[in-house]
Amino acid sequence: MSAGPLNNHDEPLSEINVTPLVDVTLVLLIIFMVTATVVEEEGKNIELPTATESEETPKGVTVAVELDGTMYVNEKRVPAGSLFAMLEQEIEAAEQKIVVLKGDRRVLLGQAVSILDTAQQAGAKGIAIQTEQPVEEEE
Repeated sequence: MSAGPLNNHDEPLSEINVTPLVDVTLVLLIIFMVTATVVEEEGKNIELPTATESEETPKGVTVAVELDGTMYVNEKRVPAGSLFAMLEQEIEAAEQKIVVLKGDRRVLLGQAVSILDTAQQAGAKGIAIQTEQPVEEEE
């Protein structure tokens, strides 16, 4: 008996080794996931106000307001005049009935109050304002 393949035919190998294909696919998937989160945060031009005393941002419905007045509810752009309808729908679907205002620090206070008032009318049980920690300057 000899140790070797069972068939001694000189046929080409007809099976494709898919292990390298799976490896490359998983690496590409990981790269895509990492870059997608970075691009998502860079896409909005919002300067958050700073606060030294801030807790962790609660989970809930996020309303982002850019300097030019463009609004997003949970990353979806809000068409003019449909803030209430979108908030009502998102608050209904949210686990926590909290609305987090993520507004540019240069957004007028009146606009922020109007958004939070609309959120309460749409069914929000709580509101929060998202801030950043101030940058500490070295002396």
